[in-house]
Amino acid sequence: MYAKLRLVFDNFTLILIGVVLAATLFPAQGSGAVFFDWLTRIAIALLFFMHGAKLSREAIIAGITHWRLHILVFGFTFIAFPLIGWLFKPLMIPLLGLPLTIGMLYLCALPGTVQSAIAFTSIAKGNIPAAVCSASASSLIGIVATPVILNLMLDANAGTTGMLDAIINISVQLLLPFVLGHFSRPITTNFISRNSGWLKNVDQSSILLVVYTAFSSSVISGLWTEVSPNELLALGIICMALLVLVLWLTRFLAQRLKFNQADQITIIFCASKKSLATGVPMAQVLFSGALLGPVLLPIMVFHQIQLMACSIIANQYALKASKNASSYS
Repeated sequence: MYAKLRLVFDNFTLILIGVVLAATLFPAQGSGAVFFDWLTRIAIALLFFMHGAKLSREAIIAGITHWRLHILVFGFTFIAFPLIGWLFKPLMIPLLGLPLTIGMLYLCALPGTVQSAIAFTSIAKGNIPAAVCSASASSLIGIVATPVILNLMLDANAGTTGMLDAIINISVQLLLPFVLGHFSRPITTNFISRNSGWLKNVDQSSILLVVYTAFSSSVISGLWTEVSPNELLALGIICMALLVLVLWLTRFLAQRLKFNQADQITIIFCASKKSLATGVPMAQVLFSGALLGPVLLPIMVFHQIQLMACSIIANQYALKASKNASSYS
């Protein structure tokens, strides 16, 4: 039983659930909340500095020429996903309530993942250089594209900062550390390569800190009295339906546009995923007050569902590739 649960929930997911419980039972208040707010800002800057320092220019050059693949991936990430969310917004509001619906729209506007998209592409024997380029570029484009897309989908009084303010804040808090990190590569590359094992804890710790701070504020403002069990159940079903729809669409279009197998795999894993690592700190900039907690719930739910689904799909592709290789040997 334990082994089966570990296949579904990885360590980080279990810790994430624990942080939400901790924020529910022991929310940061008063001077503690101020302390955690400043600590969160520092952690977010460090997180994006590390993202920039890890981005290899060689990987960008290796994959950048595959423009048809990148256009399709970016089209799904920044056009198809938001369009699906916007079209189903009238149906989601009665099922989820407005705060969770805003969270779903925010989810749809986010860039794709980096680490997990590349990892799943590698497992499934896809085009890894193209995945590195596409996933990295998606994360960078999203810093500007996400607030613009979100502004188009939401009302002016939806609880977000203004678009211009959002872009300025994101540029200062996220893009500037990212650029500084990237240009620090001549100094930091060797250090990061030697210490990659424990440095991943910087990413995860930053996300956990933002989640604790955000949920503390929302719990104090009555998060769990406003979000009902039925709404949480509906949220899980909607996230699953969204992922299934996008996975089917990406595979269908990749095949119809006659991409080879390796490119199809890359498109499926890069175009169907949404980034928790970018979404959590960006939400800290874009949303204010009690809305922050409900906005983060859809990202956390979708993150877990996409990991489970893509793990199964990647292993199926790997098994198929192994069988094909053995049949030719």
